[in-house]
Order: sequence, then structure tokens, then C-alpha cells
Amino acid sequence: MYVIVILAMIAGFLALRLYSVLGKRTGHEQEPALRPAEERAKVTIVQPRPVTEMAGDSVRLADGLIAPGGEAGVRALIAADRNFDVPQFVEGAKSAYRMVLEAFWRGDRQELEWLCDADVLASFQDAITAREAEGHVLDNRLVRIEKVQIVDAGVTGRMAEISLRFEADIAAVTRDRDGNVVAGSLTDAVGTNDIWTFTRDLRSTDPNWKLSETDEAA
Repeated sequence: MYVIVILAMIAGFLALRLYSVLGKRTGHEQEPALRPAEERAKVTIVQPRPVTEMAGDSVRLADGLIAPGGEAGVRALIAADRNFDVPQFVEGAKSAYRMVLEAFWRGDRQELEWLCDADVLASFQDAITAREAEGHVLDNRLVRIEKVQIVDAGVTGRMAEISLRFEADIAAVTRDRDGNVVAGSLTDAVGTNDIWTFTRDLRSTDPNWKLSETDEAA
């Protein structure tokens, strides 16, 4: 009985954690930067405006967060979900990127279940299982996220989809069962360029976006 209660508490904590990074706008936007929450500068609350007015607001929509090819899709998403906020979503996507990578590196299947859809989860689980069978342990570090930009977005029926390009530096080391380095180095960070896609059912009461696809950027 105690085990069931503890697992339920853990599940509730993870659900709240995911909601905090990829939920809807809380009323205060945060400056997109990898700093502790208490150090992030708050800005003026942005009130919802008519879609026709938003369509002409290229400064707020773009502002470096959206690639030219993604603006039309973002406007379509805003039209479908008036609570969607670009800066907050991008900030949340950064947190989700870190959370997913770190959970995968740890082999934390339970946390990945909250962050990924079934297909991506299955791929991660297969990779973790293969790694464990070889006796390998990842000692990786996300050094910094250099840039995040929405490259595509859209709404099909009730499903919203957003693809983001992540440019980051990662220090990666693979160790064997005895802790010996098999590959990589923690002193030399490697630049990575990934395209991650998040999806959400706009009619669902669940506000969470889930990782639905990962790919290397061209």
C-alpha cells in the first residue's frame, strides 16, 4: 500500500513539472534564457488581441523565435488557440529539451513517459535497453543551448504541431560497467543541431505538449 501511495505522489509531481514547462500562458512571460527562474526578468503582460491585429505584429511573432517559414503556421495556431504564447512555449521547449535528454541519458523510462508520445517513447526505450545490455552508462552534460527557433507549425483538425530547431553543445562520455571511458570526452563539447516536434490535442483538457518526433537538422 505504501509503495502505491509513493508511486502516485511521484506521478503527480512529474505531471505538475511537465505542465510548468509546456503549459499555457500564466500571465507573465519569461525572458528566454537558461537561468534560474528567480533571476529571469518579468515583462509586461500581453493581453489577447484580435487575430487580424496579431497577423500584422511581425515583431512580436518573429523576434528571432520563429523562422520565416514558420510564421504562417504559428498564426494559424494562435487563431485556433488564443491562449498560445510564443515566448513562453519556446522557453518551455528549452526546459523540455533538457528534461528529455537528461531522462534518456539516465535511462529514466518513467519520466520519458510523461514527456514523449508512444512512438518516440518506444525508440528511447529500445535504445536504453540496448545500452543496458552492453553494460554502458552515459555520462553526458548539456553544456548550453545556443539557439531555439520555431521552424514549422500548424493545426490539422484538432491536433496542433510545432517543430523547433535546437542548436546546443553537449559533452558526451560513454562508460562501461567498471566506469572506464569507452567513448567521448567531458572536456570537449560537441555542437548538435536537432529538429524536435511537439504535438497537442487542442480540444483536450490536458494542457501538456508531448515530443512526437526527433530528427537531425540538415
